[in-house]
This record gives sequence, structure tokens and C-alpha cells, in this order.
Amino acid sequence: MDTSQAIAGLAAIAQESRLAVFRLLVQAGPDGLIASKISDQLGIPPSSLSFHLKELNRADMVSVQQDGRFMIYAANFETMNNLIGYLTENCCGGKPCAADSASSSFTCC
Repeated sequence: MDTSQAIAGLAAIAQESRLAVFRLLVQAGPDGLIASKISDQLGIPPSSLSFHLKELNRADMVSVQQDGRFMIYAANFETMNNLIGYLTENCCGGKPCAADSASSSFTCC
């Protein structure tokens, strides 16, 4: 991932509604959700949700597939993992970090 892609991904989720949408789609897994379910679960009006989904899709944080008359949105896990990797690739001077599952944090060095 290059810097411009990282900036686009971070900018896309740097807004309360878009972050909530992205987190919901991560929870939904690779099958994703239709827009009306996202709207219902988060209480975001459809017109606003459409704007937020377009911004997330433009940054490649979500993918969209048409299934009949429904649009199914899913988190783009590859982009998410690449962004996490980009943010942590130089952590602790290249020494591996250990995940602490009890606190959901990383211990470095």
C-alpha cells in the first residue's frame, strides 16, 4: 500500500457515520449487508448512507455487488489488512510485535 492509498483509507473512515458503517460491515463478514439493513441498524437515513457508502467504496474500504435489485456492501478485508500493515510496518524498528488478546493491544520491543 502506498501513502496515497493509506491516506484515502484513513480519510474515508475518519468520520463518525462512515466508521460505524465500516465497523458494522467488518462484523457482518464477507457476505456483507444490503443498504437497508445498514440503514436500519445504524439509524442513518438512506440518502446520507448512500453518500457514506460511496466515499468508503471510492477509498476501496468497501466493495459492492448487485444481487437482483439489492446492492450488497461488504468490508474490503484486503484493503483493511493492507492499511493495518502500512501503519505497523515500521513498528519498533522492524521487531515483531506480540498481540495481547486480553487487552487487544500490541506489545512491542
